[in-house]
Amino acid sequence: MRRFLAATTVCGVVIAAATIGSSVALAAIVARVITDPASRSVGVLAGPIAILVALWGVRTLAQWLQGRLAQRGASAVIADLTDQVLKTATSLPPRELNRRRDDAAAVVTRGLDGLRVYFTTYLPSLFLAAILTPATAAVIALFDWQSAVIVLIALPLIPIFMVLIGLATEERSVAALAAMTTLQARLLDLVAGLPTLRALGRAEGSVARIAELNAAHRRSAMATMRIAFLSALVLELLATLGVALVAVSVGMRLVYGHIPLTAALTALLLAPEVFWPLRRVGAAFHSAQDGKTAVAAAFRFLDTAPPPPTGTSALPDHALTIEVDAPEMVAEPGRVTVLTGPNGIGKSTLLQAILGLDPPRGGRIRIGGVDVANLDPQRWWAEVAWLAQRPVLIPGTVRENLDLFGALPDLPGACAAACFDDVLAGLPEGLDTVIGRGGLGLSLGQRQRLGLARVLGSPARVLLFDEPTAHLDAPTEARVLRAIAQRAAHGATVIVVGHRDPVLAIGDVVVDMGGVHVGV
Repeated sequence: MRRFLAATTVCGVVIAAATIGSSVALAAIVARVITDPASRSVGVLAGPIAILVALWGVRTLAQWLQGRLAQRGASAVIADLTDQVLKTATSLPPRELNRRRDDAAAVVTRGLDGLRVYFTTYLPSLFLAAILTPATAAVIALFDWQSAVIVLIALPLIPIFMVLIGLATEERSVAALAAMTTLQARLLDLVAGLPTLRALGRAEGSVARIAELNAAHRRSAMATMRIAFLSALVLELLATLGVALVAVSVGMRLVYGHIPLTAALTALLLAPEVFWPLRRVGAAFHSAQDGKTAVAAAFRFLDTAPPPPTGTSALPDHALTIEVDAPEMVAEPGRVTVLTGPNGIGKSTLLQAILGLDPPRGGRIRIGGVDVANLDPQRWWAEVAWLAQRPVLIPGTVRENLDLFGALPDLPGACAAACFDDVLAGLPEGLDTVIGRGGLGLSLGQRQRLGLARVLGSPARVLLFDEPTAHLDAPTEARVLRAIAQRAAHGATVIVVGHRDPVLAIGDVVVDMGGVHVGV
């Protein structure tokens, strides 16, 4: 960022120098041609014209280079901020991520794009205004102090109006971002639930609400555009008035011979350059404000997010024992530990705490004698296979979903253990069958079997199951539970969340999350 700002400043200096130099040179050439007919030959004018063309070329090259650097700087900053937001979002605990996902999605998908205008147009214009405007006013003062006085009187009006307009625009930008966030969240929820709504014949139920949100976003955007157009009109009017006053003053004095032609032309050519950078700043201000609002939202998201796991400890090579203080529980290798209890007691939350995704509600959790907070998350997660209540399925082939967390050593055996081989036999292209987001194209039971196959076929030392037999019929449930017990018998540490009698029956240790240790 510092290199970009330094390079932009250097380009601004070159542009300012070339602009002033070309105006002075053009004024000298025109005045010479008008006042001295003998100097109109090509030989006499060749040198001054070459200098003028060179200055124009330098200015064009500097502007091109500034634009190129601005694009690179904008892309780098947007990519860096997007990366930080995504990394922070993916390190959030599941409940916190679910609560704040809409804010992160709005900032990443649309909001930060406004920064490109800020870096490519607004910031270069601001630097140019800080360099070119005072330098041009100083040069005008050298040639015609009266024109400089007029410029200095008209010039402060533009920043004053920009500040007043900016205060109103900032509120509009915040409102527009909030409206966009709400609309995007509603649309995402609608798209995600569209298959279910269509199946229930309720797909039209959300149309009115989406239309209301769309209208609110349109009104907010149009209000911002109205302010932008009005402010542009005011800034253009002020700039035009300033240039017109200079032109009238110079013209009247030129008629009466009170000012040399070279000085008059120089003042006239430089007067627009005094106001031009500020006009560009005003024109880009409103678009840049959206990006600045999104950046503020991104930094707010980053600053208020809990710190990600920072553990560095490695796991021991021996079999892993999981010790939990609250509720008191020890899950040992070679045994199935079943967690039971009423809904909402925190069974799924405990699994997430064991994974290191959520902080423990009380006490400590130790994996192989090491506090889970001190473990290197990537190394720990490589040793765990987890089946959530809703298996994670991505758009792609069935094979890609089975290998989502790593290739399975024995794919046919894993499918057989989860009864997923029966599902594969009925799919049109077997493992190469394409499914949609969340497993669209498979029934709930088939999705559950796919998730079970992925976990049962994993070589991980720790297996965590959250309601593994949900959506399964009784014969399939019995086969799956036998496969889970066999994995424990082969030395894995297995924790199962469940409340049905067949699930409780496979438990070597059954822990009631309500506070009662059921049995061993």
